[in-house]
Amino acid sequence: MFEFLFKYPASAFSRGELVLLANWPRWILGVLLLATSAGFALLLRSKLPKTLPALRSWRMAVLWFLQTALAALLLTLLWQPALMVAELKPQQNIIAVVVDDSRSMGITESGSTRKAEAVKALESGVLSDLQKRFQTRLYRMDSKLNRVNGLDELHAAAPVTRIGDSLKQLADETTDLPIGAVVLLSDGSDNSGGVDLDTISALRSRHIPVHTVGFGREQYQDVEINDVSLPARALADSRLAASVSFHQRGYAGRKGMLAVRDGAKVLTTREITFGPDGNIQTENLLFNAGAAGAKPLSFSIDPLPGEENRANNALTRLVDVRSEKRRILYIEGEPRWEYKFVRRAEDDDRIVQISSMMRTSENKIYRQGIADSKELAEGFPNKVEDLFPYQGIIIGSVEANYFTPEQQELIKEFVDRRGGGLLMLGGRYSLADGAWGVSSMADLLPVVLPNRKGTFHREQATVELTPAGAESIICRLLEDPAKNIERWKKLPPLIDYQEIGTPKPGAAVLVEAKVGSRNLPLLATENYGRGRTAIMATSSTWHWRMLLPVGDKSQEEFWQQLLRWLISDSPGRVYSSIPNPMLFDDSHVRVSVDVRDKKYMPLGDAQVEAHFLGPQKTAAMVEMTPDPNSPGIFNAEWTAEKPGTYTVEISAKRADEDVGRDTLMFQRIDGVAENFRTEQNRDLLEKLASQTGGRYWQPQELSKLADEIPYSEAGITIRQAKSLWNMPVIFLLILLLPSSEWLLRRKWGLV
Repeated sequence: MFEFLFKYPASAFSRGELVLLANWPRWILGVLLLATSAGFALLLRSKLPKTLPALRSWRMAVLWFLQTALAALLLTLLWQPALMVAELKPQQNIIAVVVDDSRSMGITESGSTRKAEAVKALESGVLSDLQKRFQTRLYRMDSKLNRVNGLDELHAAAPVTRIGDSLKQLADETTDLPIGAVVLLSDGSDNSGGVDLDTISALRSRHIPVHTVGFGREQYQDVEINDVSLPARALADSRLAASVSFHQRGYAGRKGMLAVRDGAKVLTTREITFGPDGNIQTENLLFNAGAAGAKPLSFSIDPLPGEENRANNALTRLVDVRSEKRRILYIEGEPRWEYKFVRRAEDDDRIVQISSMMRTSENKIYRQGIADSKELAEGFPNKVEDLFPYQGIIIGSVEANYFTPEQQELIKEFVDRRGGGLLMLGGRYSLADGAWGVSSMADLLPVVLPNRKGTFHREQATVELTPAGAESIICRLLEDPAKNIERWKKLPPLIDYQEIGTPKPGAAVLVEAKVGSRNLPLLATENYGRGRTAIMATSSTWHWRMLLPVGDKSQEEFWQQLLRWLISDSPGRVYSSIPNPMLFDDSHVRVSVDVRDKKYMPLGDAQVEAHFLGPQKTAAMVEMTPDPNSPGIFNAEWTAEKPGTYTVEISAKRADEDVGRDTLMFQRIDGVAENFRTEQNRDLLEKLASQTGGRYWQPQELSKLADEIPYSEAGITIRQAKSLWNMPVIFLLILLLPSSEWLLRRKWGLV
């Protein structure tokens, strides 16, 4: 309809410039327009009956407008209006026709595959129309771009789609060619996270518009898991927290079953209720990591009746479960039951080991759990090399001035730079009563302590989980979330508690102490630098153990989970990471390593090697290169050619010194990526088109494509002035304006 009225496509007007081709000065046109409008106003005023005052107002204005508009239109036509627009020169530009050849284009809908529909659209005259005006090149797209000679070379069988990478490849490989436009026929299913800014910039810099043509239905009756977020590493026999996000259409308000499996073993399940159609929904799951080893965990939602795609109901994530020992230094300022029962809770933990020092008198300490006679012989460590081998610190009922300023700064660096964990316990000489709030370590704490003493109370208090605590692995005593909340409410009361003030913005309060009508923060946590800090504001959790039945392990489990959380992410001197340990139909892997010296300062002059070991005796050694923008960070990229599980052994040296080692694991799985996001991703296709100056097309509209593509500033162009006087809309206005005026005059009795 637009082209019928305005003669040219909308893209011509959006890219063009309106000009007047007549040689007469434009100011004359302006004067004539003003004179004409004034003349019509005077003429109407003189001819209208004075007995009709209403006609002297809005009706007179309507008639004046119609007369003036007609005169303005005719006068403007005398100045020869035209549209100045850039057009591609015929047969001197290349149109790149890119067809998605991935497996999702092989999905059958209404008796025909998406690929067949794309081929049909091109063969229905679109491709021949383009070939009459331009040179055309045909490409197939999957993980990369490949030129083909004909549509019969398309098979819709590739396991992955990378739209952004393919368009970037096209822009890079055709820098010396006059590409006038790109026509992309796809369902928009992209496995690389979309089209990045570099690709858009590369196309924009050459003014290449991308016209996208969408295939496939935009909605299915389906449940699909979007993502699973959980730690890449875990300690053996620890609880893991996973966040599963998913969406659905057609099942709002229905119930489903979410499960986690390690092979055939079900680790945990949860009944879920689906929210509104299309909304991203997130559920948290807690489960035991089990024994050490690399574990590919499957997160799945049981298929529902009528689901059109059941292959996207599950995602796999790889977790590296480790069993290396972790050490915690526990400093206690006075003999008390809490010290004994915390240590006893860790007796059965084969991962966490506590080395402790308890002040028995002013100048004497009692040591337990030490590795040798020299450990802690001089009291609390004064040097980095003595403190940093620990992964965590517990400070009990000890006043701040027990530590020298240098030791306080050392504790701060232990958390911030080394990445260790710090736990403060309640007590007579702890927290605000120990002047920790005015010490140099106040920044470490997850709360702003009260600026007073007398915060430690020997009174009963019951405990209650907060919403954050109900989802935390620290506080999970029972697997069922609702039952776990009730279990905490039924724990025996504490016989003391401590006021810890106001939580900081980044802190999380997991447990509250209920004292009368007040709820006070009891357990608060926070991340600080590379490490973690927490406050447990009581010294009487031992009371749980004393009053609970003999077989009830609630007190032990709580402390084991709290201390494992404290030190689970504490890194070594060589700490490696990978953005995604699961490669779905992808072979490219990037490994990063953070290397530190003995004082945990970034070590930029190390020699770092990555040894890759994989299936079918795959082995390779890659020398990692330092990151120029991040001292101590080393990177390596590698290609995993075969599906399977890979181990990466990282070693770092500095001259003759062995700095340290680390290992990580990743897994490549093929034939999975195209099972997800199988509906047409119209949003991606529309954004790609609009950001590059193109247009999103539906297949039935393509007959107009060849007429719109020429209006482009890419390739070899010429600027042409296209006359506007003969547009159908002009003739319609010339007829409509006087006709409307006559009809109104007759209606108002002025004819």
